[in-house]
Amino acid sequence: MTDVAGGATDDLRSLRDRPFELLKELEKRSRANIAGPAPEASVGREWVGVAFRMGGETFLVAREETREVLGYPAAVTRIPGARAWVKGLANVRGQLLPMIDLRQFLGSGMTAAGRNTRVIAVNHRDIPAGLMVDEVLGFRRFAEREFSPDPPPTVIRCDSYLAGAFRRGGEVWPVLSLKGLVESQSFLQAAS
Repeated sequence: MTDVAGGATDDLRSLRDRPFELLKELEKRSRANIAGPAPEASVGREWVGVAFRMGGETFLVAREETREVLGYPAAVTRIPGARAWVKGLANVRGQLLPMIDLRQFLGSGMTAAGRNTRVIAVNHRDIPAGLMVDEVLGFRRFAEREFSPDPPPTVIRCDSYLAGAFRRGGEVWPVLSLKGLVESQSFLQAAS
């Protein structure tokens, strides 16, 4: 086949014995088809983050600052002498992970453990932490040109941990710096 459509079909047929590569190629073509032809100005790097909800507001954290997202553990062992925002320790696949109520740490109320409650495990070499949030919404992708270094005002008092925001259409997505949060002196002072 010499036409473009036929060539595309032949490309896909060549991947029929490699299902993973076939799925990757289909996803690539789907994204390209949805996005349409991109003007040169929009060609650039992409930022990927994890979106979550906390206290009725939506935030982002960088994918590279997030190790994984977990359901809230059934068993959390309380730590005597720890601040109220430290919910305790949980055994996650043989590793002890401190469970932190992020909203309570920020002084904006408590997070009630429910069906949608999730724990964002921080990807930090020296400071393990699981941050309890109301809900995780999944990955969000933004072009770097959508980034603004000026963080928007938020109801939850987290201004000192915000690292800018992404703006798309009428939506504003504040970016919470997990590295800045877990390395802050107030976070490291977990004892009462």
